[in-house]
Amino acid sequence: MMEGVIVQGRGGLYTVRDAQGQEYVLRAKKKFRRQGLSPLVGDRVMFTPGDISDEHGWVDEILPRISQCLRPPVANVTLLCIVAAPTPAPDWMLVDKLLIFARKQKLRPLLILNKADMDRDGAVSQLARDMYNGADLEVFCVSAKEKLGLEMLLERLAGETCCFSGQSGVGKSTLLNALFGLNLETGDISQKILRGKNTTRHSELFTRGNIQVIDTPGFSLLEMDEVFDPVLLREYYPEFEAYEGQCRFSPCYHGSEPGCAVLQAAKEGIIHPRRLERYHTLLADCRQAWRDRYD
Repeated sequence: MMEGVIVQGRGGLYTVRDAQGQEYVLRAKKKFRRQGLSPLVGDRVMFTPGDISDEHGWVDEILPRISQCLRPPVANVTLLCIVAAPTPAPDWMLVDKLLIFARKQKLRPLLILNKADMDRDGAVSQLARDMYNGADLEVFCVSAKEKLGLEMLLERLAGETCCFSGQSGVGKSTLLNALFGLNLETGDISQKILRGKNTTRHSELFTRGNIQVIDTPGFSLLEMDEVFDPVLLREYYPEFEAYEGQCRFSPCYHGSEPGCAVLQAAKEGIIHPRRLERYHTLLADCRQAWRDRYD
């Protein structure tokens, strides 16, 4: 058997790339179905190549996963790159939802503010840094158009398996083109990174040096549709941790309870009021979904 990583999966066939860059089209053994497993893009696998009598080889074993996401279905992602920009106006609620998703999935989040050339006074970048102060979130300002900040970002992505996410129009494709030598619109083959035509319907993994990126539209289509106890929402806000145990009531939802240390911190400007306002909107949604969970 050989070892490789799944770079694409379509119609029950999986494209696996080995350490030398050679690709093989394989089928998954039936034992995975019996085990309730499905190979995912990003999986490290052991496989048997096909031969003259068998056009397609077989995925024999799925090696232990670092992380697993079911929506979209990808494995071993280590870094969720959230892309925003001055234009269109940033959807900070989507950023907050993606941050919750990342922390639930044990992924490290990274906020990339693209189109820095359109943020000459730094208002958007400063707002982002203010709102997410204490939220354990790195912020990078770049311009894919003017090639600003890209080398520093590439250094940060080294050794990671990344997914890029964000609202439409923020320049995700342009940024991927600039970072990795792609041409996502025409689908030209990039000899540098061993990747061909882009698709928005299927997840696909490509590589540049020691950076791996899984191209998938799924993270940008994220909806907070998982039902969970509303009191757990606070656990996905690192800036709240400093006030654990300081509220008058326990548990405290940090909603409208008297004697809430988080609300007091927001009044004092330690926690950004817009960040807390969006938390309250999500808290109300969680509470409603929790009440309706048996309907």
